[in-house]
Amino acid sequence: MAEIAFSGKPFGDSSHNSHLWTVEDSAQLYGLDLWGNPYFSINKLGHVTVRPKGESGGTLDLKALVDEMEGRNLGVPLLIRFDDILEDRLDRLQDAFQKAIAQYQYKGNYQGVFPVKCNQQRHVVEELIACGKKWSFGLEAGSKAELLIALALVEDPKSLLICNGYKDQRYIETAILARQLGRRPVVVIEQPDEVQRIISASNQLGAAPLIGIRVKLASRSSGRWGNSVGETSKFGLSIPDILSTVDELRKANLLNELQLLHFHLGSQINNIAVLKDALQEAGQVYVELSALGAPMGYLDVGGGLGVDYDGSRTATSASTNYSLQNYANDVVATLGECCESHSISPPTLISESGRAIVSHFSVLVFNVLGVGTVSKEIPSISENDSLILRNLRDTYENISFLSQDSPIETSFLQEVWNDALKFKDDALTAFRLGYIGLAERAKAEQLTWGCARELIKRVSVDTSHSNELMNLRSALASTYYANFSIFRSAPDTWAIDQLFPVMPIHRLDERPTQLGHFADLTCDSDGKLTRFIDNGRCKTLLDLHELDDSEEYLIGMFLGGAYQEVMGSLHNLFGTTNAVHIRMTSKGGYQVDHVVRANTKSDVLEAMEHDPNHLLERLRIATENAIQGGALKIKDARLLMDHVETSLRQSTYLNR
Repeated sequence: MAEIAFSGKPFGDSSHNSHLWTVEDSAQLYGLDLWGNPYFSINKLGHVTVRPKGESGGTLDLKALVDEMEGRNLGVPLLIRFDDILEDRLDRLQDAFQKAIAQYQYKGNYQGVFPVKCNQQRHVVEELIACGKKWSFGLEAGSKAELLIALALVEDPKSLLICNGYKDQRYIETAILARQLGRRPVVVIEQPDEVQRIISASNQLGAAPLIGIRVKLASRSSGRWGNSVGETSKFGLSIPDILSTVDELRKANLLNELQLLHFHLGSQINNIAVLKDALQEAGQVYVELSALGAPMGYLDVGGGLGVDYDGSRTATSASTNYSLQNYANDVVATLGECCESHSISPPTLISESGRAIVSHFSVLVFNVLGVGTVSKEIPSISENDSLILRNLRDTYENISFLSQDSPIETSFLQEVWNDALKFKDDALTAFRLGYIGLAERAKAEQLTWGCARELIKRVSVDTSHSNELMNLRSALASTYYANFSIFRSAPDTWAIDQLFPVMPIHRLDERPTQLGHFADLTCDSDGKLTRFIDNGRCKTLLDLHELDDSEEYLIGMFLGGAYQEVMGSLHNLFGTTNAVHIRMTSKGGYQVDHVVRANTKSDVLEAMEHDPNHLLERLRIATENAIQGGALKIKDARLLMDHVETSLRQSTYLNR
């Protein structure tokens, strides 16, 4: 994905200079109408609104909602989960497959499962099971712990429990016993050595699990996880391994339990063409397994259904070149045609669409604590100042006298900027050698940035200036200090350069006049947000507003419901944020279904095996020694202990 530093729209685009800023301008600037449809938009107050039920339900003002949560002592940073969006995503997924089944006269069914690894939070998984009950929606587990969640929550005997991941004897025995309990687990063979463990467990218990096979496809995938397929992929059986597995299961009288074929193209498939190739290959493997005597009946197309994070509908890592309906149509049509041409019954289709289900339902809202920027002051220069400073002042004034309305030759603008940079370098050299002092060096920096600001006014984004001139806005960009941790709440932005939509949730009826990026609370240089969506591209700065002392500046990060919570770390001991589950009511309002309190400082200390009570006692002893030595008064010691004890009960984030 190409990276650019500045989009230019609010500063240089003439279409925005001829009228007052509107909420429609903000929607276009941040791409909200593209990635946010149908759940997010902007109201006349300039606030982001949420339609949790899509086009058919009521609307909530996100800024007002955050304010009301603050009244409930649930301050920012705050993770807001809209459970109605979960239900709506499930509805849309099911509806897309039902339409495709009807359109292509497919003789089989569709039955989805949710991969627990995508979001293991209890309220999330419970909500999905409750909403999907009408379709016998199931779960996919990739570990023994996730299998325990699935066994406890899925009670419908028709719902599938797809058992993926590495499996030891106990894992397999648990699945076999769960089948006798009335559950419907399918143990998917992903490694050749699992076959003998399945046979051994079945012989020992006198019962067998439902069995599936994950195939390593030769078809290539695309995107960040494109290496999830092929001969070197982490999971799955090669074609020779599959044939060997069939022979072993036949000898053990377990071939009748082989009912599912599974493949996976990797998360966030961005190009629909790679899916079509994989479906054709998997369809032929399914047909061959049926011919070998396996009863089959299920074909699991795995995960990978992508999310259009930037709204560009392109085959980039932050987007997809297909819709949900396109995806369902290709799955149904391709596999239906394959089975029909070989005169076999089409399978029940399964997908493990985690990202596409949960990405939209949560919004992280954080506040800005302050802004760091280069000095805007233009110092006066006296005759006693050095020649270098007088030259810089003359350069600044020469740029200021240039017309802002008439075109100016790029070569001249570049020349005066080169002059400014040379005089600044001369000032730095003179400072190093001791010829000028700190005050004069400060003046040199202020004048240089003043030259840059004046040049920006005369550089049009519609003309072909040098990259250096075009990037002056980036050089003057601000750092917005944000009350959250990248490593806790948005780890994928740091780990794999994932792009999420980020924008202010209010003041969207005002023109943003600043360019900036975000720095989080951690003492880590990687703790920052410096990559933002820009209609299929990536920009390093975001259009933002100047801070208003009378009102907190609130920023939303959207589409982060998949993977971010479980993969978040305790870097610098910043823990989870407050989280709330919001459900729309029949009267058009909302209710808070669940509250999940943020980690306290005691929580994160205990996670690192520090005993808060022991720490308090050590501190108390230290205060007693200080009192005895006359260094600390009793009332001050008490105040210190009160502060520490209170802090241990509070969130790890800064208070509003």
